[in-house]
Amino acid sequence: MIRLRTFVVRIALRSGASQDDAEEAGRQIAASPVIQTGPHCHLLIEPDAFYTHLFSALGLTAHAQRWHICYSSSTVKFIEKSKKGPGWLSLGGEVVNVFGLSRSRMDPYSICGLNGPYRFTLAGQNGGEPANAAAELLKAILPDKDFPSAAEAIKAANQVLWRRSFPPSLRLLQFDDIDVADLVAEHFEDPTSWLSSRFVGDGLFAESILRTMERLNTGPWTGWIRQTTDFFWGLEDGRLFPLRLQDGVLSGGSSSFRKVRFDPGSIAASLRQRKLVPNLLLTFLVMSILPGVRVLGGCRQTVYYPLMRYLVAIALESSDDHDHDHDHDHDHDLLDALRADERPGMWGHRVLRPKQGSPFMAIEENGVAMEVAVRYGASSLAEAAGDLVSFTSDPIWADLSAHIEAEAIHPVSAEWQWV
Repeated sequence: MIRLRTFVVRIALRSGASQDDAEEAGRQIAASPVIQTGPHCHLLIEPDAFYTHLFSALGLTAHAQRWHICYSSSTVKFIEKSKKGPGWLSLGGEVVNVFGLSRSRMDPYSICGLNGPYRFTLAGQNGGEPANAAAELLKAILPDKDFPSAAEAIKAANQVLWRRSFPPSLRLLQFDDIDVADLVAEHFEDPTSWLSSRFVGDGLFAESILRTMERLNTGPWTGWIRQTTDFFWGLEDGRLFPLRLQDGVLSGGSSSFRKVRFDPGSIAASLRQRKLVPNLLLTFLVMSILPGVRVLGGCRQTVYYPLMRYLVAIALESSDDHDHDHDHDHDHDLLDALRADERPGMWGHRVLRPKQGSPFMAIEENGVAMEVAVRYGASSLAEAAGDLVSFTSDPIWADLSAHIEAEAIHPVSAEWQWV
């Protein structure tokens, strides 16, 4: 938690906060350890993202907290599905190309890739000038400069949009996977840290997690924690590629990618050099599981996050059963701390059903975002949350329901004890 608190202060300073305000953000994460983890790295006015941020703003206001602290996954491509993703925005009745990129520039690249420059153009689908009057208005508000990555551009734009849309009593603190890479590197650069001495160490802990993950993907929990890469992604020329851990070495993906030894020094150096990016499991480990921070995520996260905690717990229990030295006493303490967590993960993304129309235009018409929230105050929970289509239309939830009905999964399943 001390390391995470220092990280939060540093991110706040980088976003323009004063030293006093940044220290306040650090105190908040320690006293009220909650992070919003739902939306990917989208512009604030993208509907799914906006209504999630609005939901958090309502909670923060109710609890007299000042900082909206959120993690936005940036290991995603510009296009997540047809005309949707960080590279696209629905505005003024049209789908707008946020950075004016060609399809060939969007398809293979991750928004965290430092292969810029990237600049906001808000072009029509065929390129050129801003797509319409709403796009032109937004373009005049967004930063008029080049950025090394799309993720950096989006974070800078969100600061502008947040200050314009939300009251000064609420501040935005956002970080993404490249920021987390530095946090993970700090863990590995400290030889006394748990990640250095135990997670990597002799490699047995990491191997235990991979074995348990393989087992999860051969039973009723298949698909909830996908083995897309082993703990880290490789990053090269803006493209992410999966890596595999074998014989103490991370390798794979690109022929020009130099293998990285699975030891603290090699991993930390590669993270600092932006050759490695932590995957979601490692990200949740350093920002939530180890410091004891509650995460507010989407409907799938309500299942895969407890399973991540299960992976860590099984590895801790395994080491506790076989070893009894001082370091393993720390493993036992960590296991006890995990057992004591109360509601470590909660549903917090896509809770509010988006209202019709563009959030950007709604803010422009109402003056501030919190005026949009007033409409929800007069609604029932069923009206505010809608028909829960995120759950009911998702095939993986249908599979889970079938497994529950067949009693292959039940409330006392070993895998479900870490919820």
